[in-house]
Amino acid sequence: MNKNFALGKQNLLLIGIGVAIVVIGFLLMMGAPSTKTAFNPDIFSFRRIILAPGVALFGFIFVLFGILKKSKDA
Repeated sequence: MNKNFALGKQNLLLIGIGVAIVVIGFLLMMGAPSTKTAFNPDIFSFRRIILAPGVALFGFIFVLFGILKKSKDA
């Protein structure tokens, strides 16, 4: 049975990889927060301020590329 999807297999694979990269970016942002009684200076670390948002942004751009890429399947 031939189904006509808007996106091909390669597009869906690229979108899945992009979503995984976004999830990794958000996981990199996680960490212990500051509380009312103790300040955690790790909230201003390079990983949480620069690296993680950059990875998540790259993932979103990768998903957009996966959507817009011309598919040979579809």
